[in-house]
Amino acid sequence: MELLQIILLISVFLLMALMMFFRKIPALVALPLMAVLIAFIGGIKSNDIIEYVIGQGSLKLNQAYTIALFGSMLSVLMQKTGVAESFIKKGAELSGDNPWLISIILLLLIISLFTTLGGLGAIIMVATIVLPIMSSVGIGPMTSVGIFLFGLSIGGILNVGNWAVYISVMGLTIDKIRPFAMMMFLVSFLGAIVYITIQIYRDGHDLNFKKIILRSSILIISLAILYYLFTSFTTDEFKVQFNSFLSAIGISIKWIIAVGIVLLFLTAIIRIVLRKNETITQPHWISFLSPILPLFLILLFDVNFIAAFIVGLIYAFLTTYKKGRLNLFIQSCFEGGGVVMPAVVLMFGIGMLLVAIMGPGGELPQYPNGWPVLNIIKPLMSQIVPTNPFTYVLIFTVAAPLALYRGPLNVWGMGYGLAAVFLASGLNPGAVMGLLLAVGQIQGISDPTNTHNVWLANEMRVDVQKVLWNTITYTWIMAIVGLIISSIMFM
Repeated sequence: MELLQIILLISVFLLMALMMFFRKIPALVALPLMAVLIAFIGGIKSNDIIEYVIGQGSLKLNQAYTIALFGSMLSVLMQKTGVAESFIKKGAELSGDNPWLISIILLLLIISLFTTLGGLGAIIMVATIVLPIMSSVGIGPMTSVGIFLFGLSIGGILNVGNWAVYISVMGLTIDKIRPFAMMMFLVSFLGAIVYITIQIYRDGHDLNFKKIILRSSILIISLAILYYLFTSFTTDEFKVQFNSFLSAIGISIKWIIAVGIVLLFLTAIIRIVLRKNETITQPHWISFLSPILPLFLILLFDVNFIAAFIVGLIYAFLTTYKKGRLNLFIQSCFEGGGVVMPAVVLMFGIGMLLVAIMGPGGELPQYPNGWPVLNIIKPLMSQIVPTNPFTYVLIFTVAAPLALYRGPLNVWGMGYGLAAVFLASGLNPGAVMGLLLAVGQIQGISDPTNTHNVWLANEMRVDVQKVLWNTITYTWIMAIVGLIISSIMFM
């Protein structure tokens, strides 16, 4: 009986993967359906499927999708107030007419924006500004698309709203996610520099490789130093010592944070009182801190995700305030909810699938030996899942392209469901997170089924499949390096 159940469970996984691969059924439908079928095959009673898998499962990622809602509101507000557009244009003005330098600066600006921005609407808005700038200095259409995709995906690595899923699904803390995310950021940024240099050369531009090597080295070293300082200043030991020092002189770290935030808000309020914003056509420079403020609060000072995004929303509203701007703020909040709703519905399905595989948590009288599905798959997966760093890197290096075409390693397909299986088999949660973040670069940059890939390719009149072949070498290497780092840190 158990052998038949295992065969049926594997069949359901494969069937749903193929149906998503061939676009016969969307992930929004496939994941809940898979959850119900897995629970039914595993011997879960009908009333428990309704109560636990569907009922509790749809609420399992409540923190993640609530954070996504607030993050999306901030994203839309930044678009409607012109902050994102002005941010890009200011950067372009500073970069001169050097194609390589313009590409790097625009890459950095795109990364900065998409640590907070999200959704196809934001991508289209930023792209309609960035792509013409790159085209005007002779950067080729394929290169322009690739640069944008690299910036979008790298920004996603540091988008703390995305981290909420890892916290909810895998029980990880920010302190566990942050070091690997920062390392993956450095790896991906280096990969982007290599991609830009090769593509700019292929586009027919003369390059001064000595200057490029020097500038790239300075940039990477600067980022590495910032990463070192950042990680040093955010360790628990440093925080304890720093707080002890401040306490000794009668100051608390919360007081310092409060003073800094109050000064920013006071500046914004003074500008409102003096009607400074009424006469300007572009947002004032202090509004550029809107996407950075939530990231700063969360990463450095462990502020609650939702609270940080609310602070960012209020700050963005005040720094761009004009007469009638309250209506725009309310409209942004409503539209932000609509923009992120597909991802929220997908999280409902992910939560159901997690509960179907892992169980609702706690002991249930009707299942004295534990959750039946977990008991069935755990022995099988323990034989398959890698148990040492070498096999971990080898297996997932070969499997990395399965993140493409809504494959089983695609986090917007079956990725989190498969993660639940890995967790059930005893694989370190950090290693599961590292795996998904590493191969996620292949999905985020190269996957032809991404709506943003399709839109960008159409906008620049290039074949979306050619974008895949143009970027896959770089993204696969980035994934391999990420897997090696993950194996060192978590295996």
